[in-house]
Amino acid sequence: QASQEELKAAYRRLCMLYHPDKHRDPELKTQAERLFNLVHQAYEVLSDPQTRAIYDIYGRRGLEMEGWEVVERKRTPAEIREEFERLQREREERRLQQRTNPKGTISVGIDATDLFDHYDEEYEDVPGSSFPQIEINKMHISQSIEAPLTATDTAILSGNLSTQNGNGGGSINLALRRVTSAKGWGELEFGAGDLQGPLFGLKIFRNLTPRCFITTNCALQFSSRGIRPGLTTVLARNLDKNTMGYLQWRWGIQSAMNTSIVRDTKTSHFTMALQLGIPHSFMMVSYQHKFQDEDQTRVKGSLKAGFFGTIVEYGAERKISRHSILGATVSVGVPQGVSLKIKLNRASQTYFFPVHLTDQLLPSAVFYATVGPLVIYFAMHRLIIKPYLRAQKERELEKQRESTASDILQKKQEAEAAVRLMQESVRRIIEAEEARMGLIVVNAWYGKFVNDNSRKNEKVKVIDVTVPLQCLVKDSKLILTEASKAGLPGFYDPCVGEEKSLKVLYQFRGVLHQVMSADNEALRIPKQSHRIDADG
Repeated sequence: QASQEELKAAYRRLCMLYHPDKHRDPELKTQAERLFNLVHQAYEVLSDPQTRAIYDIYGRRGLEMEGWEVVERKRTPAEIREEFERLQREREERRLQQRTNPKGTISVGIDATDLFDHYDEEYEDVPGSSFPQIEINKMHISQSIEAPLTATDTAILSGNLSTQNGNGGGSINLALRRVTSAKGWGELEFGAGDLQGPLFGLKIFRNLTPRCFITTNCALQFSSRGIRPGLTTVLARNLDKNTMGYLQWRWGIQSAMNTSIVRDTKTSHFTMALQLGIPHSFMMVSYQHKFQDEDQTRVKGSLKAGFFGTIVEYGAERKISRHSILGATVSVGVPQGVSLKIKLNRASQTYFFPVHLTDQLLPSAVFYATVGPLVIYFAMHRLIIKPYLRAQKERELEKQRESTASDILQKKQEAEAAVRLMQESVRRIIEAEEARMGLIVVNAWYGKFVNDNSRKNEKVKVIDVTVPLQCLVKDSKLILTEASKAGLPGFYDPCVGEEKSLKVLYQFRGVLHQVMSADNEALRIPKQSHRIDADG
């Protein structure tokens, strides 16, 4: 937000500080020349409206983008943004053939009813009958990949295998999708399997208005019983910023009409649906609460009632690593019984384990299905997940330090050189501030501070930035904007990848003040709230 006058003033100030002719020592003169050139390069970028707009929006990577030389000099920031996106699209198109979007699901159904529904006493003499029999009674595996053909055409190859109680089969599908315009796309699908005959389908998506869209899916399934046509149409509309309304018509083997309202906000997700159809009609209400924590914890509950019976579900999910989310849901229904569903999302892969516990409504089954996963999760989180994530973070930090070691060393040398070049200017600033009882930085440290007793084994990593901060004092004021302080003259990053703070002990009007500021937090001193009480 700095004006041209403020830029010029800062440029002149740094030029006076780093100008090679102001230093007679050969070593200081060399260091001053290098820093002076960096300041000049920065001013060249910021003083030009076009390059400044590019840098403000995209940073250094925007300046390094090829193709800016053909852009007109007189462009607004909005026009420059459009041009950057165009150049970026061209670069993405060159790498289009290298991109895929693999997705997969593995589902393993487990029959654990013998844990709660025991055999009668007359079967106790059967060998092995004293131990509960837990069996895998069904499995399902599906996988899909996308292969971009052009900027508008994509081929999608998918397949699945299923087995249940010793019987199974599979199918393979190929879909060709074309984006016809910014408002819609169309997709042709061809499939074949060992249990069913060939499949031909057509799917069309179209935005009718900015707030309304429609999706239509037509399919022809060929089998030994003849041709089975099917048609599904979904009409959706934004009711408000966070709410969508859906109407669905399905005609074919299982014809139905469904309407639903979905409200999704930052802290909650609510769904209400009603379906009338053959063979099932039902009403469903579900709610999910999203906690605003690092682990993205969510708790959910739902009620579904229809001709098939009534089902109540409740559960939770939580992020256990950067790319993994673990969830568990308890399902209690009549006549379905009690089931526990465990789901693990790992990147674009989903692992699903439905465990059927009992066909009856047994309080013991509900209790163990609820408490068991919680006990196991907290034990695993404390003994396995947390130590693993801590070790992983340390490895990543070590890798980051190694990859940036040479750059940090250069920044450190530049910062130390800047501090030496600032000495004379700082001496004059302190003399002026002492004369007016103004702002004098007594001590300042920047880096990682450890104040929490739980982190007492961690090493403190700070650098002394007293001189650079005093050099920034002007008219008894020090103002730092919302940006990492590692980029300030005389600063560097002493602990790459870790949280940093700035701690300042300063004197104003003869009274000591102290403040600690987060790395990206704006800071303005002096302030009355920073004053250290004489009693303390």
